[in-house]
Amino acid sequence: MNSLTACRSSSITQQTEVMRKYSAFSLMRNAFSHNRKWPEAWRSPEPKRAYDAIIVGGGGHGLATAYYLAKEQGLQNVAVLETGWIGGGNTGRNTTIVRSNYLWTEASLLYEHSLKLWEGLSQEINYNVMFSQRGVYNLGHTLQDMRDIERRVNANRLNGIDAEVVTPEQIRKAVPRINISPDTRYPILGASLQRRAGVARHDAVAWGFARAADALGVDIIEQCEVTGINRDGGKVTGVETTRGTIHAPKVGVVVAGNASVLASMAGLRLPVESHPLQAFVSEPLKPVLDTVIMSNAVHGYVSQSDKGELVIGAGIDAYTGYGQRGSFHTIEHTMQAMIELFPVFSRVRMLRQWGGIVDVCPDACPIISRTPVDGLYFNCGWGTGGFKATPGSGWVFAHTIAQDRPHDLNAAFDLERFTTGALIDEHGAAAVAH
Repeated sequence: MNSLTACRSSSITQQTEVMRKYSAFSLMRNAFSHNRKWPEAWRSPEPKRAYDAIIVGGGGHGLATAYYLAKEQGLQNVAVLETGWIGGGNTGRNTTIVRSNYLWTEASLLYEHSLKLWEGLSQEINYNVMFSQRGVYNLGHTLQDMRDIERRVNANRLNGIDAEVVTPEQIRKAVPRINISPDTRYPILGASLQRRAGVARHDAVAWGFARAADALGVDIIEQCEVTGINRDGGKVTGVETTRGTIHAPKVGVVVAGNASVLASMAGLRLPVESHPLQAFVSEPLKPVLDTVIMSNAVHGYVSQSDKGELVIGAGIDAYTGYGQRGSFHTIEHTMQAMIELFPVFSRVRMLRQWGGIVDVCPDACPIISRTPVDGLYFNCGWGTGGFKATPGSGWVFAHTIAQDRPHDLNAAFDLERFTTGALIDEHGAAAVAH
């Protein structure tokens, strides 16, 4: 056997190892080796000279795009370029809410498609993303809040999405520790409830998609920063990276918070702003909250993770910037909101806080679109609501890249809407934007 054949055989063996299914049997088998013989979840290949498509950004959306390019579109010669490491960007810093109860039809249908993908995702990719359909409550504190809630619930039902209006007493029965007293500063008058909504583990989503994409032949290349986008006569030809030039006729850019920087490399200006988005978790507690509570007026959301931590957050910091440490007054404001809703939480210690950079469009809806540069595609502008759309975003973006035209679900999220005026304007329509 010559060296080339040996190398190829070794590569195939390595990939076969990666493709082994996780199961109860594999858990037992590896227990006997003290868990020392688990294969790597995905390979670490050297970048090839050329690919059929390059995905810039190894977050949840980028990895989902690569996975669906291989699975649904038949493009397996694909590279995912990540400047850091998988699970180290916003995917590892995001919060965990998954829901589809948005007001406008364009947004609700895209998020509903994503929610349906969430419901079978762990089984499909053979990785536990800890998706838990524990329901999401959007609280109303004024008569106008309740009118908006009723409007949104009716709009959801017209689009075939589960939604209902619940009373304060129903909320109290489901969440005994919430304060529904009429004497509070923001009395709870009711809420909308989507029972199919819930939470998932954010970093597990990235790892699961990375493993699944790698098993389909996708090259996941970490520590590979894109420094330029190469063009020839208005058509993309590849990218410049810290690991050399990589050629491809199609380049999809999914770099939340950094989209405007990548766009400038191709001579484009995007209508997005970058803001820090903060969240924090408490010390681990015994189970106290088995659902998700959100409030627009009080301005905060809270759920409890599988590790027992309370996961708390609100909205973006007001200023623009790329700093991953947000301002303390945003944390203070959010904690005040939680104590308004749950006075018992005042005795809980905050364990850690973090910030990620998100890009926000003027209408608070994403851009999933072709660009004036032939073969260059952008997926950005999700603001604070990107995590819940991860599989759906990857699915439609893969279709857009492979077919060079948008799917019906993302046609409204085209870049051209900012020149035609066909804005979607979901901002504030569905309570907190998470």
